[in-house]
Amino acid sequence: MSDMRVYTRTGDDGQTGLFGGPRVSKDDPRLEAYGTVDELNSTIGVASAFLEHEDLRGWLQIVQSDLFDVGGELATPDVEERIRKGQPVGPRVTDEDVTKLEGWIDAMDEELQPLTRFILPGGTPASAHLHVARTVCRRAERRVLTLSHTTEVASTLGRYLNRLSDCLFTMARVANARAGVAEPEWLGREERQG
Repeated sequence: MSDMRVYTRTGDDGQTGLFGGPRVSKDDPRLEAYGTVDELNSTIGVASAFLEHEDLRGWLQIVQSDLFDVGGELATPDVEERIRKGQPVGPRVTDEDVTKLEGWIDAMDEELQPLTRFILPGGTPASAHLHVARTVCRRAERRVLTLSHTTEVASTLGRYLNRLSDCLFTMARVANARAGVAEPEWLGREERQG
């Protein structure tokens, strides 16, 4: 039998420990930020389960590992100070990771017709789930921004999440295009009533 248990009972009082740091309330802005990144990671896992395309699933698996790094960085207080002191910190997302997302977006854009109207989330189940992931990604970006108002947060995290939401949007469009499913389009009020 393993000595590792899922439950520790240490959080029953509404507090949790940060990596190498103090215990804080579970509704602390830092926990809101990395908790939303964890939610995003899970949502991407669901979207990936609906995708039939190996290349897109492979990219999402890389993203999920990146998000683990994002969450770890957010769970570590005073990252820059720890680095200056030679204390351990986990892996961190970099500008190269942002550039990687941009490359994927550019590659996917080549498969798509230019947008001429706003589109609605939907189409295939994979596309719909990717749109949900996109909205959770935007919320994660907002939570990281909120945290940055009270503590030092690497600007790379916001750039990565911003670009990731664009990537998920584009991937949702590709999922529909490859399935031959038309993207649901937003209709103006006059069109809806006509």
